[in-house]
Amino acid sequence: MSQSITRRQTLAALTASVGASLSPNSLNAMPAPSAQSPFTLCLNMSTIRGQKLGFVKELEAASKAGFRSVEIWVETLQTYLKTGATTADARKVLADNGIKVENAIGFAPWIIDDEAARTKGLEQLKGEMGMLAEVGCKRVATPPIGAQTPTSPKIDLYKAAERYRAILELGDKTGVVPQLELWGFSPNLSRLGEVMFVAIESGHPSARVLLDIYHLYKGGSGSVSLPLVGKPAIEVFHVNDYTADFTREKITDADRVFPGDGVAPIRDTLKLIKRTDQPIVLSLEVFNKNYYAQDALTVTKTAMTKMKEMVAGL
Repeated sequence: MSQSITRRQTLAALTASVGASLSPNSLNAMPAPSAQSPFTLCLNMSTIRGQKLGFVKELEAASKAGFRSVEIWVETLQTYLKTGATTADARKVLADNGIKVENAIGFAPWIIDDEAARTKGLEQLKGEMGMLAEVGCKRVATPPIGAQTPTSPKIDLYKAAERYRAILELGDKTGVVPQLELWGFSPNLSRLGEVMFVAIESGHPSARVLLDIYHLYKGGSGSVSLPLVGKPAIEVFHVNDYTADFTREKITDADRVFPGDGVAPIRDTLKLIKRTDQPIVLSLEVFNKNYYAQDALTVTKTAMTKMKEMVAGL
């Protein structure tokens, strides 16, 4: 006749087992937990966009320099797919290069007042989100495209918030979250307070803001108010630098330089935004013609070196 195991016997056996697994010898054998880095280094493909390499070779240049995270451009991926490649092919290229797509740069006009054009823009964005989801990208930049020229009318921020919520709801369906991007040169969403107002008033839990060292300077917000943003709101942050040669009014996108080559308060800014719960993706975004004249691998290697120096000790 078999003897049944009582609850007390079971607990005793479990206690002995746990005690053995946590003995001093076993504890010494356990690897010590490593501190998570507060930042993920990422390359925005704008940095080598001028070399016109195309989707595959851009990824190869980034990978060879040590980048494991990138921001791609929607247009570049679309051009690659038009050659007959599939999103499965794109995923394989990414996997072969050991790269994750953290975000995508797109320009669907979602914020404009023109209802017909905005509806068309939403359809465009929905299609782009679907494509991005298929390659494993879960974010897309959504700047105030179509409302960014000096002659663009000011858009009511409450309406902008409603429109941002509409694309966040598209994100719910596609799994790709639109990142509300500040553009310092634009009449709309050029100030930190404006993008935060729109994000908050959207009333959607997935609202996120995409900020930038250069754009914060260009728009006149600076970094002093960044602690008010709230850390969950920032997942991706664009880094770059600018020299003392340009005033805020005169500086342009093309004047951005590598981190450490200018006077921007980059490290102080990163101290303000860094998180302890998850790394922030720091993506290098420049449009410098001098870099475009260089070999792409030279640029990506320099970018990695500069970014490592930028975060050292933070």
